[in-house]
Amino acid sequence: MTDATADLDVQSLRIVRAIADTGSITGAAAALGYSQPAISQHVRRLESRLEIAVVERVGRGVRLTEAGRVLARHAPAVALAVEAAAEELAQLRGLRTGVVRLVAFPSASPVLVPRLIASLAVAHPGITVTYLEAEPPEAVEAIREDRADIALTFSYPGDRDDPHRHSARGLSVRSAGRDDLMLVLPAGHARVRGVADLAEATWIAGCPRCRGHLLELCERAGFAPRIGFETDNYVAVEGLVAQGIGVATLPRMALDSFPLLPGITTAPLPIAEARRLHVVTAQGAERVPSLAAALEALSGVLPAVGARVGGT
Repeated sequence: MTDATADLDVQSLRIVRAIADTGSITGAAAALGYSQPAISQHVRRLESRLEIAVVERVGRGVRLTEAGRVLARHAPAVALAVEAAAEELAQLRGLRTGVVRLVAFPSASPVLVPRLIASLAVAHPGITVTYLEAEPPEAVEAIREDRADIALTFSYPGDRDDPHRHSARGLSVRSAGRDDLMLVLPAGHARVRGVADLAEATWIAGCPRCRGHLLELCERAGFAPRIGFETDNYVAVEGLVAQGIGVATLPRMALDSFPLLPGITTAPLPIAEARRLHVVTAQGAERVPSLAAALEALSGVLPAVGARVGGT
């Protein structure tokens, strides 16, 4: 053990990380439930032990020094390792406890998330699950910033802003199958052989990532879609289509989250256009017993809600 290792402790890392996340000592104190003087004293003691500055004054506030940024960068991995050790010891003592912080995209909320929480409650009643709804880029960031443990995300083929290329670097990204993409058309619409048949239609676009994929999908079909309406409310999309106002694409998971409105018909798009599902965690998350249990439950729930495993 080096001198620097002996001078570090988990609480100090958490405090430095909180300063990084909140941008101030006052914010870190509020986030961790301490007084501002207590955090300031802890930082001074840490700097004395390490013999290097961790924070520096900037006007009326503070910012991390290079040494502080190093500590903040390693804090989530250290916290995860300590949590894993604590939970393994708890398992050895016969305890069955743990907290799983889950984040997932909106269309998973009514279909997948309730099944996952219910499955864990039956198999592991001592595990508590918290849930945050977020689009993929924000979900990946929540894992990186240690605000969540497991993120369920998606990406579309050809995404120019794929959240799993750069922002997830250093994290664990597991493939979780696919969610087929469907054309949503007014009932009685002429038979459609492909997107190219809808070049003259008015389109209803969804969330920014879904809208981006719609533009790329139509571009590959040889036209630019005339987007007349934009909403990420799936019920609103169906309502507009049912009234003959436009056409849209929706993932099957979104369509399965509630009964189809009268006046709507759907048609599948090629498998190549399906959105791919991913499970994002910190590296080594499966070493934490509660997270391993949640990942196992998730693998069982995904096929039950229609996620096609294996990409075929």
